[in-house]
Amino acid sequence: MKFLKKTDSELHSLIQAETKRQKKTLMMIPSENIVSKAVEEAVGSPLGNKYAEGYPFKRYYQGQAVVDQIEDLVQDRVRKAFDVPYANVQPLSGSPANLAVYVALLKPHETMMGLSLAFGGHLTHGASVSATSVFFRSVPYRLTKSGFIDYEEVEKLALREKPKIIVAGTTAYPRKIEWKRFAEIAEKVDAYLMADVSHLAGLILAEAYPSPTPHVHIITTTTHKTLRGPRGAIIMVTKKGLKKDPELAEKISKAVFPGLQGGPHMNSIAGIGVAFKEASKKSFKTYCHQIVKNAQVLSKELMERGLHLVSSGTDSHLLLIDLTNKNLLGNTVAEACEAAGIVLNRNAVPYDPNPPFYPSGIRLGTPGITSRGMKENEMKKIAKWISEIIDGVRETKQILKFTTEDEKKRKIRQMMIKKTPIIKKIEREVKRLCNRFPIKSTY
Repeated sequence: MKFLKKTDSELHSLIQAETKRQKKTLMMIPSENIVSKAVEEAVGSPLGNKYAEGYPFKRYYQGQAVVDQIEDLVQDRVRKAFDVPYANVQPLSGSPANLAVYVALLKPHETMMGLSLAFGGHLTHGASVSATSVFFRSVPYRLTKSGFIDYEEVEKLALREKPKIIVAGTTAYPRKIEWKRFAEIAEKVDAYLMADVSHLAGLILAEAYPSPTPHVHIITTTTHKTLRGPRGAIIMVTKKGLKKDPELAEKISKAVFPGLQGGPHMNSIAGIGVAFKEASKKSFKTYCHQIVKNAQVLSKELMERGLHLVSSGTDSHLLLIDLTNKNLLGNTVAEACEAAGIVLNRNAVPYDPNPPFYPSGIRLGTPGITSRGMKENEMKKIAKWISEIIDGVRETKQILKFTTEDEKKRKIRQMMIKKTPIIKKIEREVKRLCNRFPIKSTY
């Protein structure tokens, strides 16, 4: 970055600092991953200079001969990978992609169903704080007490509320989604079934997680999680979707452009194309299966150390730990782990007694650390460290006689972390592990 350093030393310094932070810490937020240098090069290419309103071979500006070929190529790679007849690669991120589907198919205040935010759904699945519930009527479904999607409740709600769209998708759910069961429910009420596979796309392509393609009408996904691409999103229509509504693809195309967006980000679209090329390799399949193996070993080790995992395990890349039996807030544990170099996030758990900003859980995943080449033995070490951090701050809280209300204050949490000596020891061990598994540049 010699030109950036010369032009803007302040930003150059900050980017270098973030690069260093990523290198010396464990990236365990499930929605984060590490792209290859090839993806970085595509995103940082002169394609960012080009304005390309419209779709391939039907643009509104001149100078489109090359970018038309690029977008057409990326669309083709997506269609082949997911075995779908239509793919729109222009959505700028997952939230606009989901909104585009709703705009295409719903009139204002018509009904949609999605997993409740408090139970592992995404904001755009109908959360009350999201625009999706402002413009459309949202009926949320939940999980059972054991942490699994309550399909009986989904069916009862669908039969009663008659939603036009049912969203089968999650952002903090570790288990397999029963696509066929959702399809049966959707058919009973003649609803569109949309699968949001933002967290799962890479696993699906690698056959490490069941594909929704035969069962749903629409698939949406981001491209930067298990798919290991740049920030962006895709909307796909399946053969089943076109059978239900032959104009479905056209409706979605119009909702994306000109309905919600102007010019697409051609540099990101190219980066998505690179990610799909990398995902077609045998090594990517091996990588994704290792993600799941790592997550399952991690979950087993954590449970053996007395931690309560929502649904008692995982079928995917993601784990959700319920800390209520430890009498700790997710905030405290997430901040303590970060101090030790383990980066994960606080998260609500099903039937959480605490408010969303001070939840009772933490969410973590294995895509980023698996990209560095870590395997089962490293998961055992990480589980040990996380358990020791939790036990350490819990003991500190007891010694200092802090209440949960005290713990909501940042300065109290920082005091707890500072007075937990095991955290510094683990930080040194994490750095040594990161040095053994440096961030790769090619896949």
